[in-house]
Formats: sequence, structure tokens, C-alpha cells
Amino acid sequence: MAPPIPDDKDSLWLAERAAEGDRGAVESLLERYMPDLRAFVRLRTGAALREHESASDLVQSTCREILARPDRFRFPSETAFRSWLLTTAQRKIADHADHYAAQKRANVREERIARESGADDEHLLACYQRFSSPSHRAVVRDEIDHIERAFDSLSAEQREVVTLAHIAGLSRGEIAEQLGKTENAVRIILHRALARVAEIVKGDHAT
Repeated sequence: MAPPIPDDKDSLWLAERAAEGDRGAVESLLERYMPDLRAFVRLRTGAALREHESASDLVQSTCREILARPDRFRFPSETAFRSWLLTTAQRKIADHADHYAAQKRANVREERIARESGADDEHLLACYQRFSSPSHRAVVRDEIDHIERAFDSLSAEQREVVTLAHIAGLSRGEIAEQLGKTENAVRIILHRALARVAEIVKGDHAT
């Protein structure tokens, strides 16, 4: 019989149990990272794919894949689990984007809108607030729409750097290594991207 999960659900303990194939530990880590996963998927999906795919469906599909093969997680650290989770999500997003690009028809558009609860919106906005300050005048859903529209206007490189820094939680050095850039270049890209988001969100509020 597996030992009970400690009351505080210690992160290292959960990661160690997950690396041993404990489905309960994997589920606990998934629950812990659900707000980050949801924010990551919505931001990395982009406006074009959001016309076809619900972010909620992509999140659920990612979770199903993780839970179906918990044996693929072999590194007992919380950071490694989050990396595995977001990498799985990114691969799924890329696969779906390729699928819709291949079957695109000029006169056919499918609209899929995720039905999110108010509580989920609060968690989503909390993730977005890591890189964009909210306006007290805006309701939660409006603020989410403003930030996502601003994020979609960034270059692919800027979007990747922002999500790696503020959703995946990577250091500037880790991002630089992953992208093959210097830390200073990463800082510049991030600074310009956040300034652009802030400018667009502020402009939306002014209109």
C-alpha cells in the first residue's frame, strides 16, 4: 500500500512519488499546476488556433496524455514535472495547429468557445498578472480579453520568451540556453514585449 500523502503535500515528496509512477502524486501535481497550464495553453495557442480549438479541450487532452503515461516522468523534481507538463502541452498545440493548417478551407470556419467559470477566470487572470498589471476598472473577462489580444500582437519570439519567463517560470539564463541567445538579449526581448503588452492594454482601456 502506498504511503499517505502528507498534509502539506510537500513538492519534493510528490515529485519523487510521481517519478515512481504514483498516479495520485501525478494528479496532485497536475492540480497544483492547472492555473499555469491553462494560462500557458491559452497564450501559446494564439488567435488562429483559438478559432478552432477550445483551450479547455487542449488542457484536458494534455492532462489525459500525462495521466495515461505517468511512467514517462522519471526526474524527481517539481521543476522537471512542470517542464514535462508544459512541453507536452506545447507539442499538442503544435500538432493541432499543423492539423488545422493542413485542412484549412477558404469558406469553412469552425468556432469553438471555451465555457470558463468565474473562478477559473480569476485563476487565469492571476497568471496573466505576472506580466501585465490589471486595471481596476475592468472586469475579469474584459481584462483577460485585453491581455490575450495584446499578447497575440507580439512576435513569436516575444510570446515564447514571455511564457517561458512568466508562465513556465524559467530563469533568464535558462531561457537564453534554450533559445540559443545571451541573457542580455533575453532581457531586452522580455522588456520590449512587456512594454508592448502594457501599451496595448492601456490603449484598450482608454477607448
